[in-house]
Formats: sequence, C-alpha cells, structure tokens
Amino acid sequence: MKTVAVLLAPGFEEAEAIVTIDILRRLEINVETLSCTEERSVMSYHQIPVEADDLLSKRLDTTFDAIVLPGGPEGSQFLGRCDSVLAFVERHDAAGKWICPICSAAARVLGANGLLKGRRYVCSGDLWQQVTDGVYVDADVVEDGNLLSGKGLGRVFDFAFTLAAKLEGNDASARFQAEHIYYPWPS
Repeated sequence: MKTVAVLLAPGFEEAEAIVTIDILRRLEINVETLSCTEERSVMSYHQIPVEADDLLSKRLDTTFDAIVLPGGPEGSQFLGRCDSVLAFVERHDAAGKWICPICSAAARVLGANGLLKGRRYVCSGDLWQQVTDGVYVDADVVEDGNLLSGKGLGRVFDFAFTLAAKLEGNDASARFQAEHIYYPWPS
C-alpha cells in the first residue's frame, strides 16, 4: 500500500490538506498527517484545530511514497523555515519519492530553499517572481520528475486526483472516484 505524509504547520490551508487527504483515503492510500510542531493539535489558517496522526519529529526516519506540503501564508512560511521539514523533503526527493507542494508551498518551501532544482512547477499568485531555481508554468497542476505541484485551493481536486493516479500507476480508480463525487476530472 502506498503511503503519503501530509505535513501540517500552524496556519496551513485546511481545505488543501483535508481535500487531498479525503481523496487519497477514498482510494485506500495510507495517509498520515504529521504535525511539524511538538504538539499533535495544529491550528489551521482559518483557526480550525486539527489533530495530526503523529509528530514529524517521531517519523523523521520513515520513508513515504509522497510528501504533501499544503499552502497557507503562515503555514508555508513555517514549513520553509523548519530545518526538520527541509531535511525530510530533501531525503525523500533524493530517494525519488513524490514531493507535492500546493499553492504557496512550492515557492515558500521549495523555491526559497533551493529545492526546486530547475524543475517546472506552479504556485499561487505572483510568488513565482521570487523563485530563481525553478521554471514557473501557469497551469493547474504541473509534474516534473518526482515533483507534483498544484496552483492553489481552487485546483485541489485536480492536484489530489493527479497525485492518486501517479501513486497507483494508472488513473482508473481516480477516475471512478471523481465520477462518484461528480467531479469532472481530468478536465
């Protein structure tokens, strides 16, 4: 069974995280939410407390098939300044595992720390203008090697279904679930 870590930091965009978790779990992909603080309870961008499955500090040596980095102004800035998050992402990237930022996380976590490594990506707003080590593409979801990035909250379903299809190696189950929830994927 494929495994995914969703990293939760104070101020994370809750809908980007929860929709992704929901879609992946519908497809029976094992998702673990990991708090990037020393408490399992993490307050989201819109002040919704979310209880993570575990602490990142306790799972640093675990290897997942994918890491999801939700956006949110404060959440993505926190992730981009957290040494343990950056080391976790770098280790997974070096192992060829999926690195999956959405919204501001591509720019504020990966771009701000030289982790895009020249790959194509998408992020929200004009944050791409501050990034020098990647190639911005104005699209809903962008795949380049093991990097899968999503534009933002309005494209979270496309992001989540694309990630699910990549993890499963085909899109049959993802298409079935998309139809089940009346979502027109792929568009």
